[in-house]
Amino acid sequence: MGRPMCARLAQAGYEVIATDRDPRRQPDAEHAAARWQPTNAAAAAEVDVLITMLPAPDAVIDAMTGHEGALDTLSRRATWIDMSSTDPAVGGTLGDRASYHQIRCLDAPVGGGPFEASNGTLRLFVGGDARDVRRHRRLLESLADPDRILHVGPRTAGHTTKLLVNLLWFGQAVATAEALLIGRKAGIELETLRNALEASAANSEFIRRDVDALFTGNYMTSFGLEGCVRELESITQLADDLNVPHTLSDRVKRVYRQALERFGPVDGELLAVALLEEQAGVELRSPP
Repeated sequence: MGRPMCARLAQAGYEVIATDRDPRRQPDAEHAAARWQPTNAAAAAEVDVLITMLPAPDAVIDAMTGHEGALDTLSRRATWIDMSSTDPAVGGTLGDRASYHQIRCLDAPVGGGPFEASNGTLRLFVGGDARDVRRHRRLLESLADPDRILHVGPRTAGHTTKLLVNLLWFGQAVATAEALLIGRKAGIELETLRNALEASAANSEFIRRDVDALFTGNYMTSFGLEGCVRELESITQLADDLNVPHTLSDRVKRVYRQALERFGPVDGELLAVALLEEQAGVELRSPP
């Protein structure tokens, strides 16, 4: 995700400085017209806006507050925009620390993958002060579809919204797969059943778009199964903290945990469906 985002920013006329914990990423950054710095602190010392795009909460913590972390050198006039899908509690703690140093903060986790990042058509769920959102609107629009940049509330609201979006998507994946497996074993052709669902009140974006991946054996390897479980654990923990019932969410989390135990920490957002197929003894495949 980072490389195409660097390229989009450079194409929009920004001077881009990039870093990563893996120095082997330097050629990727330079290919995207970004200037490389070897540490987070060195990169942060030069910028007006720091964007973090990282795979997990611990990576965000390390980038901001670890050895040679960005908060050590980020200027008081700077803005930090975290585009990672991370735990709202982690985002809140780091945001409070940054705000103490008079650094403005936005959380803007993305919807979409590398293809959307390359085309500048990501979705953004933005949390933070509305004035800061307006101040950096042009920058955000260089990365995302302007009509899909949603200011959803104060700081950490973006992180929470992204987790809720993913919770519902994971839940739709499990529920849709179960329905399709029941129908398939009951003798209904998959395409016939899919058409019936699409024409009914049960229709969803998952049925319209993502079922095609299942029908070709594509378990969506752009995101790791371990990350799916981590996000589900974060949002159900938030539900616990808020004393909100989450029976169905817990069930979805259990299915994804079982898939992680079965397949290991590999890439595949829909490997929970592969687990259900294995348990049912039938695959969701359309005829060639």
